[in-house]
Amino acid sequence: MRPDRDAILKALENVIDPELRRPVTELDMVRDVLVQDDGAVSVTIALTVVGCPLRDSFQEQVARHVGAVPGVTRVRLGFDVMTPEEKAALVTRLRGGHAGERTISLSPGTRVVAVASGKGGVGKSTLTANLAYALSELGEQVGVLDGDIYGHSIPHMLGVHQKPIAVDDMIVPPVRGDLKLMSIGFFLEENAPIMWRGPMLHKALEQFLSDVHWGDLDTLLVDMPPGTGDVAMSLGQLLPRAEALVVTTPQPAAQQVAVRAAQMAQKTGMRLLGAVENMSYLVGTGQELFGAGGGQALADEMGVPLLARIPLDPVLREAADEGCPVGEVAPESESAAAIVALAESVAALRAGAIRKPLTVLS
Repeated sequence: MRPDRDAILKALENVIDPELRRPVTELDMVRDVLVQDDGAVSVTIALTVVGCPLRDSFQEQVARHVGAVPGVTRVRLGFDVMTPEEKAALVTRLRGGHAGERTISLSPGTRVVAVASGKGGVGKSTLTANLAYALSELGEQVGVLDGDIYGHSIPHMLGVHQKPIAVDDMIVPPVRGDLKLMSIGFFLEENAPIMWRGPMLHKALEQFLSDVHWGDLDTLLVDMPPGTGDVAMSLGQLLPRAEALVVTTPQPAAQQVAVRAAQMAQKTGMRLLGAVENMSYLVGTGQELFGAGGGQALADEMGVPLLARIPLDPVLREAADEGCPVGEVAPESESAAAIVALAESVAALRAGAIRKPLTVLS
């Protein structure tokens, strides 16, 4: 029986671009479908760039979905590259028909949560990476923006080292499973330092928010830089609708500095979600290596709830070094359970959807 071409096109609706997160048929990526009498099917997909790093995903999906159509005996997938005109049409389609407009590229309903701290070394980035994974496991579509330009570590902690793809003036962010990620680290060679002044930092962050195709995210987590400097102020100006999660460790010195980050978030119009105390105690012993009470003191001073106490857990550190969330490699660990509880609390505190997007003011 010769396979039905319409049935094959219907099956291709289930093939999802792994980075753009939309069907290839909707994105006009299906260049050709040839059906032979013996049931052999040849499909050609036009990629946005030559050498797409996730082309194996297309191979697997096309073989699975087209191969399941009655009468198909074998499937061959070929690749082509979009023309400049096709890329321009794709960008316009992804931007909802608004080509050339420089606006925040987040959808109106996307929640923005800035994970902040007063000082470095409190585990803010580790918490951000693991919270993103935990929220995605709760069914949310999650993005992570590594706003810590000088101390970017999100790519390493999540084990993602592929380069972003540029489609005209739109940047397609790398993905890890269901997570979308963006970091200045993706654009650097090895461990090169960033030596930029304020205006360049602001421009980079503006591009990450306006030129990156984030798609229909439920939540965007922003790993804020420590302190209240240029980058933190720029993010506050660009994302005044954001909510802030303030991280501290138990000792008073960290708590007192974290108060400044919370105050800056409030002064830039952010809503304070709550405080998180990291490295609260050593797993297995309960020993409070860094003192006690800092998280609750921060929460009390800012008038917000203490949402979680995350233990000092070697498994959490080992997972980050291996580029994996602790919830993926050690879901039964004490730290994974604490982060899942935090994700549930953050999800429960979700405010109403934002009605209109913000315009980037250059």
